[in-house]
Amino acid sequence: MMRLKDKKILLGVTGSIAAYKTAFLIRLLVKEGAIVKVIMTDAAKQFIAPVTLATLSKNEVISTFYNEKNGEWYNHVALGLWADIFIIAPCSANTIAKMAHGFCDNILSATYLSAKCKIMFAPAMDLDMFLHTAVTKNIETLTQFGNILIDAEDGELASGLVGKGRMAEPENILQSIITHFESN
Repeated sequence: MMRLKDKKILLGVTGSIAAYKTAFLIRLLVKEGAIVKVIMTDAAKQFIAPVTLATLSKNEVISTFYNEKNGEWYNHVALGLWADIFIIAPCSANTIAKMAHGFCDNILSATYLSAKCKIMFAPAMDLDMFLHTAVTKNIETLTQFGNILIDAEDGELASGLVGKGRMAEPENILQSIITHFESN
């Protein structure tokens, strides 16, 4: 049974070691029947190649405001209107701050500010960053805006520390998305 049949999911990927998990998330979403489009920040491309996510999603990955080969503009407003849901996973501390304060210096943040659909975000960062007062306040601000937090999980972090900050596992993110659509 495809629980997300024809649901249009916009996936934002930001700069975090957890970006590798988005490949698994895309596979799960497509298997459930979703149509997936991906927006990546430049920092995300340092962790996972756009070609990987394009191949899995069967759609071009967008990371700039325009196609550098042919000059075609990627309309962030249209992307935000297209999506049934916009999920940002992993969502770095930098992107969380941009979202909380309205900064708009890349296609992902521009799409976030113009999206009409529900927005989910899955933080991913090291323990000390995740627990920093600035980050916790920014996460609180985003939830007050009506965004849905898919909370970070406990476990071993890339730094070697152990604690909260790991991006939720793809299966848990998938379940959050399914639950959202089933309850609305």
